[in-house]
Amino acid sequence: MPENIKPLFIRSKIWIEDDLGKVVFGLGRYKIFEAIQRIGSIQAASKELKMSYRAVWGRIKATEERLGKQMLISNVGGSAGGGSRLTPFAKSLVEQFQRLHENILTQSDDLFEKKFRNKI
Repeated sequence: MPENIKPLFIRSKIWIEDDLGKVVFGLGRYKIFEAIQRIGSIQAASKELKMSYRAVWGRIKATEERLGKQMLISNVGGSAGGGSRLTPFAKSLVEQFQRLHENILTQSDDLFEKKFRNKI
C-alpha cells in the first residue's frame, strides 16, 4: 500500500424494524438486554450503559409492544431484593441477534477484502 494512503475499514450496523419502520431490536437493545442478563437489574444496567432508567425502560417496552412478547421477568421478593431477568424468548433473541451480528461483520469484512481492498 502506498505510504500516503491510510488503511480503510468497513463498518456495518444492523437492526430489525417492524413494518412501520420502527426499531424492534438492534445493537443498542442487544447491549441493554445483555447487561440486564449479566447484572440482573435494569437500574444497574442503565448506569453501566450511561443511560437513564427511563430511556432503557422505554426501549424495553417498545420492543415488547412491537414483538407482542414479554422480555423481562421481575424478581420481586427474591433474596437479591428485586431485579429482573430475561424471559426465555428474550434470551433466545439476544443469542440469535449476536450470531446474526457476528455473521454479518465477518461476511462484510470478507467481501470488503475480496471486492474492494485491492481496488483502492
